Amino acid sequence: MNTKTVCSRRHLLKRGVLAGTALWSRRRILGANDDIRVAIIGLGGKGRSHVSQFSNLPGVRIVALCDVDPRRLAEQVKRVDGAHSQTDPRRILDRQDIDAVVIATPDHWHGLLAVWACQTGRDVYVEKPVSHNLLEGRKIIAAGAKYGRIIQAGTQYRSDRGLQEAAEYIHQGHLGKMLWGHVVWYELRGSIGNVAPHTPQGLDYDLYCGPAEVRPLRRKKLHYDWHWLWSTGTGDLGNSGIHAFDLCRWFAGYQGLPPRAVCVGGRFGVNDAGETPNTQLTLLDYPEAPILIENRNLPKQKGKRALDLFRQVREGIIFQCEGGYFAGLRGGGSVYDTQGKRIKQFVGDGGGQHASNFIAAVRSRDSALLNAPIQEGHISSACCHLGNLSYQLGAPADSATLQKVMRECQQAGPTVEKLEQHLRANGVDLEKEPMTCGPWLTLDKQTEEITEVEGADSGALLKKARQLAHGRYRSPFVMPEEV
Repeated sequence: MNTKTVCSRRHLLKRGVLAGTALWSRRRILGANDDIRVAIIGLGGKGRSHVSQFSNLPGVRIVALCDVDPRRLAEQVKRVDGAHSQTDPRRILDRQDIDAVVIATPDHWHGLLAVWACQTGRDVYVEKPVSHNLLEGRKIIAAGAKYGRIIQAGTQYRSDRGLQEAAEYIHQGHLGKMLWGHVVWYELRGSIGNVAPHTPQGLDYDLYCGPAEVRPLRRKKLHYDWHWLWSTGTGDLGNSGIHAFDLCRWFAGYQGLPPRAVCVGGRFGVNDAGETPNTQLTLLDYPEAPILIENRNLPKQKGKRALDLFRQVREGIIFQCEGGYFAGLRGGGSVYDTQGKRIKQFVGDGGGQHASNFIAAVRSRDSALLNAPIQEGHISSACCHLGNLSYQLGAPADSATLQKVMRECQQAGPTVEKLEQHLRANGVDLEKEPMTCGPWLTLDKQTEEITEVEGADSGALLKKARQLAHGRYRSPFVMPEEV
């Protein structure tokens, strides 16, 4: 164990965050009429939604709310009678009147808070992506197993009844063998600005940064636009694309990571402080059938607001099989034959029962009841991290190079061509501003470690890939080596 980890654990023990572990391992036994006491950490758009959802669940009582921004915290405290309020999540974990925590913070806090919550005996609902790097998901799984915790991932479409029916239909073999999966997420996102370095006022910015390096902001807004910085977010691949990818992987029945992955893309047309790509194509080279994840944040054409569609899908999946395909996500979806004629529809409900599914598992102490257990959340999050890792290791490349890299997948080559057409329609000169082409990453499926990075300087790239895969932490916000 390194010095930072020891210091971090001692700091937590001194404060009582880990000192309560033994007490919470002998937690109260919930009866049928006992309220499950919930704390919600992070009160942005998703956190506010959780306040509404959990407030309306029978037998659930929100007893604590937390956000580093006192203004957002004060707004939500008004909605929940008697709730304790706190800007520091560590103070929440000090309390003895909490059974479960809901984590809806920026991505870089997800893994650490989930592990700390398990160590103090709390069950966990953690938003997607459940982690900020490849290693964190396994840490959460290990902590959950060690302390006997119930952990639900916030991929709520696994609780969508129509999509559950569609998954069963596909698993029964009605469409035959899978050929490929194509995730499309076309969502308009503009510039986040590029302003003089500044530090946000009215909150503890050091605490906001937590595990991440403390750097002045160059974006205009503190909130939400953290998604587009590597130190706090995972881009639109981990922010939104993960929902559709998780559905695609569920339909395919893939239980682990692919043996290889690669990514191409770039950040075009915004000239801002953002770092993550707003045009991105990730290829997950599963041997049975590949999955493509395509993210676009630019409009169909420069100066317009309309967005492209692929087989009438803007945010969802095309799951292509020998006997037809499924298309959809939001509101469910439909199955089509090989000629494109709809043969069956599955009406979705948006997964509104996801929170109640978590509470049912908490009350029964049965993780098997979870629709999105942490193992599934980890794999889907880690696949997104693979795409982002390849991109971060990449270099500018011409069209011929992109086609050469993507030739492993029959569907990938035409998709690259369409991406290039899309960028040209948005005024991008690809000769002057080419896409970035990442290297192929090879993984050990058992250890989930990156074993090889393709490229001329493969040794240096492999070292950097492993560093990114394990993340960097700032004391005292350090992920324990032993959970």
